[in-house]
Amino acid sequence: MIEITEALSKKDLKAFVKFPFQLYKDSPYWVPPIIKQELETFNKDKNPIFKDAEARFFLAYKDGKLVGRVAAIINWLEIKGQGLKKMRFGWFDFIDDKAVSKALLEKIEDIGRANNLEYAEGPVGFSNLDKVGVMTEGFDKIAPMITWYNHPYYVAHYEAHGFTPEKHYSESRFPFANVKPEAFKKAQELIKRRYGLKALTFTKTEDVMPYADQMFDLFNESYSSLSSFVAITDDQKAYFKEKFIKFVNPEYINFVTDKEDKLIGFAIVMPFFAHALQKAKGKLFPFGFTHILNAKKNSKDVVFYLIGIHPEYQNKGVHAVIFNEYYETFTKKGIQMCYRTPELEDNEAIHKIWKHFSPEIYKRRKTFRKTL
Repeated sequence: MIEITEALSKKDLKAFVKFPFQLYKDSPYWVPPIIKQELETFNKDKNPIFKDAEARFFLAYKDGKLVGRVAAIINWLEIKGQGLKKMRFGWFDFIDDKAVSKALLEKIEDIGRANNLEYAEGPVGFSNLDKVGVMTEGFDKIAPMITWYNHPYYVAHYEAHGFTPEKHYSESRFPFANVKPEAFKKAQELIKRRYGLKALTFTKTEDVMPYADQMFDLFNESYSSLSSFVAITDDQKAYFKEKFIKFVNPEYINFVTDKEDKLIGFAIVMPFFAHALQKAKGKLFPFGFTHILNAKKNSKDVVFYLIGIHPEYQNKGVHAVIFNEYYETFTKKGIQMCYRTPELEDNEAIHKIWKHFSPEIYKRRKTFRKTL
């Protein structure tokens, strides 16, 4: 018999966060989160997303043993601002037992109907900066820290319970050796002169912070045309600055400003923390932070986390300015492999940016949808 309980206490939430450690204990490809940070994500007093969204966390037990989990999420900014009556769900993990996944999904569907929502979609997080999608290809490749990993059987569970594919994402990578500077070197000089642009680079995190709010505003502008985009609020900006910026090597943050010093382009690259997080095993102390600091300084692989260009400057080659700065930095640091985060397969604009580097798609993922 399957029993579904809501995780309300600190003990229950910790069990929610730690369940994948049990499910993937033998996987060389799964990358554990930092338990403390994951708990803070779900803390209604610390995560400002809860000012505009609500979430409930559920655990599935079979014969007294924890066998699954799911987060039920309602983002009211999305519903009221875009008119999308969507029931979100994420952090969805389960053993290979369709009765377990069905019981968890039925809880999602019940909450959606109770709130007069029209459909459920997942796995997704609270916002566009959270993880997204269930993996459908690439199970034998290690997962970056900014994506979910899952067993191959997950897809069959979605399909068995009446869910159909909604959005399609791909993840690509390319050796840094594929980057030929002649593809952007001359172009970026012409573009800077033509539009009066300037590249900003950094060596200290504190020098980045005065531009961080502008960066998130630009993120909102440059991604607003994508499906299901939910803008970052002012409260969330402060939260994401604390959560993300400190983990980024400041040399891996590049901005482009116009002649009035207004930010019109940005890119954030993360060190490849996956192997360090596997060594940390979910804990910063006593030794986890040393693995992470070492990766931050010395990782020879990087992940292109975010790149955004103001709509007025899209298709004008501004990305060449950004790539030129990264080429100089990556050459000095001996970077070997570049990874990209999940990108919508119908986002032609972003795919054109990378075409000169001959990227290889090494993972695919989807979100699934069901009418309520």
